[in-house]
Amino acid sequence: MQTLLEVILPVFLVIGFGYTAVWRGFFPVSGIDGIMRFTQGFAIPCLLFKAIAHLDLSSSFDPRLLLSFYAGAAICFFAGMFGARLLFRRDWEDCVAIGFCCLFSNSVLLGLPITERAYGADALTGNFAIVALHSPFCYGLGITVMEIVLNKGQSAATMARSVLRSMFSNALVIAIALGFVVNLSGLTIPMVVEDALDLVIRAALPAALFALGGVLIQYRPEGDMKTIAMVCGIALVLHPSLVWIFGSALALPHDSFRSGVLTAAMAPGFNAYIFANIYGRARRVAASSVLIATASSIVTVWVWLTLLG
Repeated sequence: MQTLLEVILPVFLVIGFGYTAVWRGFFPVSGIDGIMRFTQGFAIPCLLFKAIAHLDLSSSFDPRLLLSFYAGAAICFFAGMFGARLLFRRDWEDCVAIGFCCLFSNSVLLGLPITERAYGADALTGNFAIVALHSPFCYGLGITVMEIVLNKGQSAATMARSVLRSMFSNALVIAIALGFVVNLSGLTIPMVVEDALDLVIRAALPAALFALGGVLIQYRPEGDMKTIAMVCGIALVLHPSLVWIFGSALALPHDSFRSGVLTAAMAPGFNAYIFANIYGRARRVAASSVLIATASSIVTVWVWLTLLG
């Protein structure tokens, strides 16, 4: 119970503030859209840029952590995709969008603040290693499979251009790439720029959590509830379970193990809805899955934190 009160509830209370503010008319939807654009397009990219720029790549990118997390994520993507097809007879395009909901954990808006509150800022090294590859991996897998479904018979070069164009128009991917450039080149960020980045970064997570609450109220639990339940089960239970199994088998160090399992236990991120909206497929299921899984994760994340100790 103490974990629930001290670690999880503060994060979800900020989300609740955003939800209530929009619901009661204290804050306009247009304002939430502005905050979301600020956090997704500027503040969080600044956070990721600085984190990657200063990350000790030799010790942070443990192949066992990345294999455990992303093998689990890929399995969940295909479990969601084929589950939607075999169990619910959805069109293949819908199936890919539903699979993406099972793939894309909310590693930044939920994973970072919950891990930091649970284990401290020094425990985020594993989280940043996962986040560095998260958007490229998830968008790369999701877009590739969707383009294959949509463009049967199209050349591999055309599909590759479509995938790369979609990935590298994403501000998070650009920020991560620039962070790697600074890190690998040995460039030093001027102190005045560091200070400016810190000012923006301090606003990133609380503003993003508030905006997430405001965004969630715009969507109602609609669509096929059995499909939504499947997405929630895969995202909140199957993915962290797989990371637990793979991490244990690979003797993953304790800190990395906790980061991997806890990040995998996060609800689908808002990018799941963005992906569905881009292709116009399974949008109601995606929006409802983000809403219901985020609310449900108050309990499931508490369980995973208790198991992790």
